[in-house]
Amino acid sequence: MKTIIEPFKIKTVEAIYFTTKEERKDILEKAYYNPFSIHAKDVLIDLLTDSGTSAMSSNQWAGIMQGDESYAGSPSFFRFEESVRSITGMPLIIPTHQGRAAEKIIFTILGGKGKYFLSNTLFDTTRANIEFSGAEGIDLICDEGKHPSIPAPFKGNMDIVALQQTITKIGAENIPMVIITITNNSGGGQPVSMQNIKYVRNICAEYQIPFFIDACRFAETAYFIKLREEGYSNKTNLEIANEIFSYADGCTMSAKKDAFANIGGFLAMRDLELAIQCRNLLIVTEGFTTYGGLAGRDLEAIAIGLQEIMDEHYLQYRIRSIEYLTNKLIEAGVPVMQPAGGHAVYIDAKEFLPHIPVEQYPGQALVSALYEHGGVRGVEIGSLMFGKYDAEGKLIPAQLELVRLAIPRRVYTQSHIDYVAEVIIEVFEKKDVIKGLAIIEETPLLRHFTAKLKIIE
Repeated sequence: MKTIIEPFKIKTVEAIYFTTKEERKDILEKAYYNPFSIHAKDVLIDLLTDSGTSAMSSNQWAGIMQGDESYAGSPSFFRFEESVRSITGMPLIIPTHQGRAAEKIIFTILGGKGKYFLSNTLFDTTRANIEFSGAEGIDLICDEGKHPSIPAPFKGNMDIVALQQTITKIGAENIPMVIITITNNSGGGQPVSMQNIKYVRNICAEYQIPFFIDACRFAETAYFIKLREEGYSNKTNLEIANEIFSYADGCTMSAKKDAFANIGGFLAMRDLELAIQCRNLLIVTEGFTTYGGLAGRDLEAIAIGLQEIMDEHYLQYRIRSIEYLTNKLIEAGVPVMQPAGGHAVYIDAKEFLPHIPVEQYPGQALVSALYEHGGVRGVEIGSLMFGKYDAEGKLIPAQLELVRLAIPRRVYTQSHIDYVAEVIIEVFEKKDVIKGLAIIEETPLLRHFTAKLKIIE
């Protein structure tokens, strides 16, 4: 059959509050053209993030009732630990309240001035935690990943030649870690191939550099490998995930993505000495080692969600639903990242709004236009999020100017997605009236969360 149905039934519903275009225009102005400052009740379709916004299953809700809130040694932790181990194969599991908490711990310990962390593409909180430690993050995306409109099966891959050259230039002793984001969020939600993971692992082993994986969307990447990489079509998603993690020395994960949880994350690793340091810092900043800032009920939800995400029927539906929206936009001539990623649709804002220069943040202008026109909330992944300033205060733009529409898991139906497509296409047809933006207030790190902007008349 051509129609791929949602592999679930709806048990509980939440009402959507409808606003008018005039109301949204006023809301947007009061939010200083920043979607993070818009109240969620004023959003019709919320595609700001897929992090923590998924719908939990009846089994997860039942698990929440079994959550044991003991301060130390909760049985909920041991079920969580067993679930994480069954996928990663890593012996040392450290719970945290979310992914960036895991990043804060590991980069505080390994980072510092004069250190460099190499990646295919670091996401915003990862880079911020690296820079907060005094270290520097370097992106080494493959060439295919730099061209949004040209399809390639694994555009999230790391550039292997550039990795070798960068290690030689900087010196392995100054690189505490190489980390691969295996659904390259900042690079258009593109997957990484198993072969690329193996190449990176071999190079790291040669130079004795620890190799970690940012595993936020590991199941979606595993399914892409099954679909696109030779030799994996007959393997289960669990077998593929097990192999991915077998090449790594450790991983960080936000369980708010591929574990269907509303909060939570973890650090997993093989090095006992490093784990002891991480656990000590965990106790100081997050909580005891068997809860790590999480309630027992959250540990239960994560443990169950990690098993549910491996269901092939779900992953087929998930990947196909992103592809469905991507193809609709391609047919209408809207410039998008190709091929479709695993968790979001990425619009190429630079091509969508060629009349707006990068220093006027075309991605943020497009995000604002989509909200005003149809109440759809997305997020800019471009020069507002990743731009820097040179010594003269001039903007150093990001490599790509994208707008991400992240689809929450098990939340929206096909009719919601059809509506999103209509909004984007209608905005595209009237794109010439969209104006650029200027920053009037910003913070030194992660400015996109709280920045205030104004329209350039």
